[in-house]
Amino acid sequence: MAKIGIIGIGNMGSAILKGLLHVYGKGDIIFTDVNEEKCEEITEETGVTHVGSNAECANQAKYIILAVKPQYFDPVLKNIRNVVTEANVIISIAPGITIGQLKEKLGIEKRVVRAMPNTPALLGEGMTGVCYDAKAFDDEEKETIREIFTSFGEMCIVEERLMSAVVCASGSSPAYVYMFIEALADSAVKYGLPRDTAYKMAAQTVLGSAKMVLETGEHPGALKDKVCSPGGTTIAAVAALEEHGFRNAVIKAGDACYEKCENIK
Repeated sequence: MAKIGIIGIGNMGSAILKGLLHVYGKGDIIFTDVNEEKCEEITEETGVTHVGSNAECANQAKYIILAVKPQYFDPVLKNIRNVVTEANVIISIAPGITIGQLKEKLGIEKRVVRAMPNTPALLGEGMTGVCYDAKAFDDEEKETIREIFTSFGEMCIVEERLMSAVVCASGSSPAYVYMFIEALADSAVKYGLPRDTAYKMAAQTVLGSAKMVLETGEHPGALKDKVCSPGGTTIAAVAALEEHGFRNAVIKAGDACYEKCENIK
């Protein structure tokens, strides 16, 4: 019997699987997906066994990661409802679906972890918000939950009421960052910098700036101020960003993301 089963092997499911292989052996993991061809490819690439159905996957693992989109949850939960028991740990990575809703669909005694990872998990640099009822899990189970999510990046424990805010901060925001990198590169290409050079410079600058925030512990505003010399080029650029609503646009994007999370059907 495997320790961890993954239902759904799209971008996030495969990222989680590959991360887990840094911590667990191939025999500790199984997975399944409706796309048999994709299953064969992942098995060939990783050596991890796949099985033919959601129920079979759930029946052969203690920790069951539901790596499917919200619109596919109902059929998947019907497949596994009569297979999982109170001994299982169900881990959902879908936005907008609460622990209470999952328990209701699976049976009220089931134990559920709700999480929101992001796509940088593909490179082992993911950020995941995680919530669960600590009283329902023993210390070994809590450590396994931690190992699962830190195998492909960092994790933070948050209250469930804040999970939609987690989607704003890290779940959806890689898309905004990619847009910023693209726009920043365009601004340099406009003045003659080759595009491949512009993308490399913009992306590395975002990476380095993020590390400055994480590793120095300084407030982002303080770090910004250190770049802005009086009367210099950077403060002129910052003023232009403010004039054109840069901060407001980002906050409004968060508002739209949050509203969508809270109203997923």
